[in-house]
Amino acid sequence: MVQTVRIEAVARADAGKGAARATRREGLVPGVVYGAKQAATLVAFDPRDIMKELTKGGWQSHLYEVVVKDGPTERTIMREVQFHPVTDRPIHIDFQRVAPGARIRVRVPVVFLNEETSVGIKAGGVLNVVRREVEVLAETDKVPDQFEIDLAEAKIGDGLRWSAIKDHQGARPGIAGRDFMIASIAAPTIDESLAPVVVAAPEPVKGKGKAPAKAAAKPAAAAPAAPAKKK
Repeated sequence: MVQTVRIEAVARADAGKGAARATRREGLVPGVVYGAKQAATLVAFDPRDIMKELTKGGWQSHLYEVVVKDGPTERTIMREVQFHPVTDRPIHIDFQRVAPGARIRVRVPVVFLNEETSVGIKAGGVLNVVRREVEVLAETDKVPDQFEIDLAEAKIGDGLRWSAIKDHQGARPGIAGRDFMIASIAAPTIDESLAPVVVAAPEPVKGKGKAPAKAAAKPAAAAPAAPAKKK
């Protein structure tokens, strides 16, 4: 089931852009914890802890226990991360509180099983992935770590939809009533630039061909000898 990650934070007193810039000058990442009909809590994080979570992947489907120093422990999901436009480092993070039994909207990664033995792929087909993660509504205590789709019997031309997931684990699609496409087994593409080019022989141009050789002339018959004179 869903992984719960503990992450430490410190409280910060002031809100606003100026206060956030001051927090960043101290080497911390400003953030906020909100939701569950409670007042927002302003916090700050060690950037190393945040980068560790972002580089692991799947952070949008994890539960986080935000442990505020000398304050409460908040059960949350990481809802939004703002990045610096040049350095790509996180500059602000939003955490949303979650209540037990409530359904939350999260993104869950999709993994594909038996790709190496798939009927369609062995026949030359190509796995075309439309969604590597899907948005679902799930109970906070039952958010799936991942969804699995078995490719063993998938043939060329088959579409693999939400209904192809082996176990939805109680989650519902974010868009109700839609059996949306997740992947397909596409036919192999042929690169026409690699196909052999057949060049037809040019037709002879009339009037400019080589003249046929003339037949050799027969030798002329020898002239009869002159009669001898009488003495």
